[in-house]
Amino acid sequence: MRVLLVLAHPSTKSFNYAIAQTAAETVRELGHELIFHDLYREGFDPVMPEEELSEPPTSGPIAQQIEELCQADAIIVVHPNWWSQAPAILRGWVDRVVRDGKAYRFVPDGKGGAYPEGLLKAKVALIFNTANTPQEVEESLYGDPLEVHWKKVVFGLCGVKNVRRCVFSPIITSTPEQRTAWLQEVRKIVREELSKG
Repeated sequence: MRVLLVLAHPSTKSFNYAIAQTAAETVRELGHELIFHDLYREGFDPVMPEEELSEPPTSGPIAQQIEELCQADAIIVVHPNWWSQAPAILRGWVDRVVRDGKAYRFVPDGKGGAYPEGLLKAKVALIFNTANTPQEVEESLYGDPLEVHWKKVVFGLCGVKNVRRCVFSPIITSTPEQRTAWLQEVRKIVREELSKG
């Protein structure tokens, strides 16, 4: 399998970085091809330039990442929950890489409107989030916006049938033992989901 892993956290000392490294190691141990983008380390520019608004680029690094996304059999995304959203760099990655005509397209509905049709070949998408707000509070007070964003707005629209999200929280008060257990959970989830592909 070809597995695309996207990390969005500015610190290599973060638990997000540890999650991404654990996921990457597991993918390699399983013998799959890994494509790993650490958006902050790479200096990814999240700002959509005017020339990309109507047409995605056909050459250069963004075109390459679009192709990697479209050819991935599985996708793993790792990021913190900041204000119930992904970091801006990752939101910009979605804007520039998850493109109409590549990851999805609009199909006329015969009534003057259109509906989205997913084009991604990936069978599974895994999202690993850290947060400081307890998950039950995120759900009861805010409706868990990241769950809706990844499962419905992004990967659901793009045709990925199996979307699994795992949240580790509250990260700010977690112990080393808890983090070790969480990394074991990451390894287990990656193994389980990639074995289905």
